[in-house]
Amino acid sequence: ITENARKSLASLKREHPRLEPTLAIIQARNVPLVQEINKNFAEEVGLRVIHICLPEGSSKDEIVSEILRLNEDPNVQGLALDLPESLYSSKILNAVKPEKDVDGLSDVSLGRLVRGEDSDYLVSPIAGAVMELLEDLDGKTVLLVGINGPLGSSLQCLLQRRGAITASCHWKSSGLQSKLHHADVVVAGSPKPESVPASWLKPGTTIINCSPDLLSGRQKKHNYGQNTTENAVCSLAVAMRMQNMVKNTERWIHSQQLRKWDLHCLKLQPLSPVPRITPTPLGEGKSTVTIGLVQALTAHLKINSFACLRQPSQGPTFGVKGGAAGGGYAQVIPMEEFNLHLTGDIHAITAANNLLAAAIDARILHESTQSDKALYNRLVPVVKGVRGFSSIQLARLRRLGINKTDPETLTEEEISRFVRLDIDPSTITWQRVVDTNDRFLRKITIGQANTEKGFVRQAQFDIAVASEIMAILALTTSLEDMKERLGKIVVANDKKGEPVTAEDLGVTGALAVLMKDAIKPTLMQTLEGTPVFVHAGPFANIAHGNSSILADKIALKLVGEKGFVVTEAGFGADIGMEKFFNIKCRASGLVPSVVVLVATVRALKMHGGGPSVSAGAPLKKEYTEENLQLVADGCCNLQKQIQITQLFGVPVVVALNVFKTDSPAEVDLVCKIAKQSGAFDAVPCNHWSDGGRGAVKLAQAVEKAANQKSSFKYLYGLEVSLFYFNECMLH
Repeated sequence: ITENARKSLASLKREHPRLEPTLAIIQARNVPLVQEINKNFAEEVGLRVIHICLPEGSSKDEIVSEILRLNEDPNVQGLALDLPESLYSSKILNAVKPEKDVDGLSDVSLGRLVRGEDSDYLVSPIAGAVMELLEDLDGKTVLLVGINGPLGSSLQCLLQRRGAITASCHWKSSGLQSKLHHADVVVAGSPKPESVPASWLKPGTTIINCSPDLLSGRQKKHNYGQNTTENAVCSLAVAMRMQNMVKNTERWIHSQQLRKWDLHCLKLQPLSPVPRITPTPLGEGKSTVTIGLVQALTAHLKINSFACLRQPSQGPTFGVKGGAAGGGYAQVIPMEEFNLHLTGDIHAITAANNLLAAAIDARILHESTQSDKALYNRLVPVVKGVRGFSSIQLARLRRLGINKTDPETLTEEEISRFVRLDIDPSTITWQRVVDTNDRFLRKITIGQANTEKGFVRQAQFDIAVASEIMAILALTTSLEDMKERLGKIVVANDKKGEPVTAEDLGVTGALAVLMKDAIKPTLMQTLEGTPVFVHAGPFANIAHGNSSILADKIALKLVGEKGFVVTEAGFGADIGMEKFFNIKCRASGLVPSVVVLVATVRALKMHGGGPSVSAGAPLKKEYTEENLQLVADGCCNLQKQIQITQLFGVPVVVALNVFKTDSPAEVDLVCKIAKQSGAFDAVPCNHWSDGGRGAVKLAQAVEKAANQKSSFKYLYGLEVSLFYFNECMLH
């Protein structure tokens, strides 16, 4: 058994050179022999074993707490228990994750065994050892004495499958003598009392001792007067445990490999007729196309796909634009959760942003009213007779060129430089934010209270998603990266013209703590049940206007090599897409496969010289009646955006979001001009009214375009100076 396990593991390690399977064994009793036996067998097989030795007398809750910790440890593939018999309770056994249960004693493992799901269960090592020792069982009577719980159930199931007749009892059961006399095999789970003579056993009876104390060295040898197999069970049980661990490792490797999704997509029953309009008066349906495309890919073409969308601000939601969950039958649900609060990421940004704003004004106030010594005592207080710098203060000292770590050794001049940021109030660029359209907060005066001692200045509120912290959230790749980016935020200049950062204010850690949950993308679904990540929501006109790098990277792992991640870039190709390439792709290292450019006949008519479109006002007849000349004239805008995309070397598919007012001739004209202008394909889309079914042709075009050889490139290098870059942009 050990040799077979060793060969299987060696084969796995050849295929996966970095594989280091680890078995964790929790012990709540002091039995060094158990550790030694497990360690020796593990070394022979090639496994790594760690023993977690809890004190004798540990409570069930303490053991469960340790189990839960190991359940979440990705470096541990198997978990076994070595506890006093009194602690083998259902609460403890079922705390072990079924996929890590190498002892096969949880309810899930036992249920799989009873149901006969051969590929899904592991046999208890002791039960496996017993079965390995017994050969021909057909028609024989096997008596289980003193064996309860999962082990007893496992043995009965396995024995009956081999044709044995099973019975169970305790050493003090009535009629024990008769049962022992008729048994061909006796499996004992506890020591035989002295009151039970060996003469009760019939000659030739096979006796197997499975006592929990077998490995502890505490069990005395008992004279059953028959053929006993104590040592064999001991060795086999440990070997079986290692074999189970190798099997578990195989399953773990399989679980890490991407498999085809088994999504049960929801069926839509669109009502007819449905007016084909976009729910927002000025939107062209970018979010709607994104959702319709993933619905078509996953629900209709059976291709793994994820949509990655930005989280909308409540400002536009309650303003003219409305929500951003898509519309019609191409929508994220529940849309009210999507558009309002969601998991509170924007509120976390608001709290972090305003904490930094408060710290700026508080620092200016304290520096203007206190001496260097008073400031130093506040910033580096004496605690229990000792004064010490924090890590962020040591970093500030290094930036100032003060290479000292003992607060008592700073000179008066060094203390003054350390405690005074000397912020110039006229250079403060960091504003407070609120996620509501409140025009009366656009310009405010702060510091009117008497407690602010005359420190009054003009300030303003911005919309919450305009905060630099939102852009940081969208670009960050980890908690450490986010904390570093937060520390580099420039909030003002000092009176010498040098930048002052959040790190200088000492609030970086506080900002990161407020953002610790906001860094996690939120999983939602479309109307057809396909997955959507919602995360971050920077505007494209003041930031880079893309959903988060983290959402894209997680989605890419989940869809697999042949899957699609559809991520949105705000505004047009001349702003959101260019920022997607130049900022997001550089920061993430990800390379785009296809660009889907969303267009509408209405927008093209406006670019062709049609009357202006005002929010809330009825559309002029030019937009509701066929006008091929306006459409043709406006296609110059579409052509330019296709050309911009081609400069980056990425194939572009034009998705024409069809309205009910669009004539077939107008739709055909746009698609024809788009293809002539270099688009890989141009497809009319009816996802708003038909769901994913209305975007199947778009999905097919995207799949074909993705199979083209990618020649993505950046239009400029980072070594170019900012001055030279601006000159190029101007010319």
